[in-house]
Amino acid sequence: MEEFTASLPFDKRLYKQDIRGSIAHTAMLARTEILELEESDLIIDALQEIYAEIEEGRFQIDSADEDIHLAIERRLIEKIGPVGGKLHTARSRNDQVATDLKMYLKDEILSTGRLIVNLQKKLVELAREHQDVIMPGYSHFQVAQPILYSHYLMSHLFALGRDFKRLKCTYKRSNVLPLGSAALAGTSFPIDRQFVAEQLGFANLSENALDAVSDRDFVVDFLASANLIMIHLSRFSEDIIVMSNPRFGLVELDDAFTTGSSIMPQKKNPDVAELIRGKTGRIQGHLTAMLTTLKALPSGYNRDLQEDKEGLFAAVDTVKSSLEVFTPMISTMNINASKMKQAAEEGFGVATDLADYLTRKGLPFREAHRLTGEIIKYCLGQNKRLENLRLEDLKRFSAVFEDDCLELLNVENSVANKTSPGGTAPSRVEEQIKTAEKILTDEEKWLNSPL
Repeated sequence: MEEFTASLPFDKRLYKQDIRGSIAHTAMLARTEILELEESDLIIDALQEIYAEIEEGRFQIDSADEDIHLAIERRLIEKIGPVGGKLHTARSRNDQVATDLKMYLKDEILSTGRLIVNLQKKLVELAREHQDVIMPGYSHFQVAQPILYSHYLMSHLFALGRDFKRLKCTYKRSNVLPLGSAALAGTSFPIDRQFVAEQLGFANLSENALDAVSDRDFVVDFLASANLIMIHLSRFSEDIIVMSNPRFGLVELDDAFTTGSSIMPQKKNPDVAELIRGKTGRIQGHLTAMLTTLKALPSGYNRDLQEDKEGLFAAVDTVKSSLEVFTPMISTMNINASKMKQAAEEGFGVATDLADYLTRKGLPFREAHRLTGEIIKYCLGQNKRLENLRLEDLKRFSAVFEDDCLELLNVENSVANKTSPGGTAPSRVEEQIKTAEKILTDEEKWLNSPL
């Protein structure tokens, strides 16, 4: 029974938050004269000593300890006697656990946010380094239109920016102190919850004790945010896996982020990218598990809520490790600019430019679209590319074609002409990079002062 119900093997990582919370709670008990000042000082000194014991690996785990909260309290009583038992005055493990978990999550949100910013900074750096490189843009995994590689990198940066905003919202919703709710009804002691909130860096107090002890929305919020972070990394990884395949050869991963085959010496497997893609499924599982746990719980604290931690801890570890390895992976990745341009020139990527030209000459777009399709069929039959066509070839399909249409049939001009806001023209990508730099400045400001 003890082994089955114990959470100490995984919740021991909350020791920092538990001790911080207990110190603030003890200081409040003295401030409100619920404890004598001498008792408060004795408890706080002992808690600081216990913190040092854990940090230095001297803390002895007792097999009877159910969780980290009881383990620390047990050690406190060992050190200072019965006065240590006064620590738990005016609180319950219900509000204590919820507080510790929120403190932990707030710290991890900031750590995750910093890793996202580091990756975004690298994307800006790479975009500036390869600002004029042209690559094929894909839809339905078919060559669609030529784009700048820097435009492609910015697309991933802005997706990560949405992830950062979601983390900020999760932080805000986690920034509510449950401590003082006790088991579910509050307490009859004259506690000062505002003081504790200030000591622990919480912006607000929970408004209903019953809700506060059973609320795990903030865990779901983080798991949902983590899912989208991993999905964005997974999609980026899939691009890298495809582009690094020798059939494409658009990028080459550094050896440090690939492995060889146990039997085929020619192989260079993109294992890091594949593992990130694979781990994304596990994070989705943690979110589903948490939602399933919560869906039918009655009001108040239930032991089912102990199941909130393992999935959350695993998600935090997975997201952070994925971000940590992703940044150096793309930093060391070689870009084959000539192959990128060659791939962009294949597959009739400038066909839309031809249809747009006909539309500007007065044809309805649908007719221009049909005519361009006929021209492509002609090219396929003649084994030609659009840029190889002469004016007389084009006039066979429409008399509106003039000399100026020929300059559209190269990828450089195609890219340069996409000048709508958010487009792939160099001037628009420069705007995107500058916008990203401003966003990063704002993100770093918030990380340094999240309140």
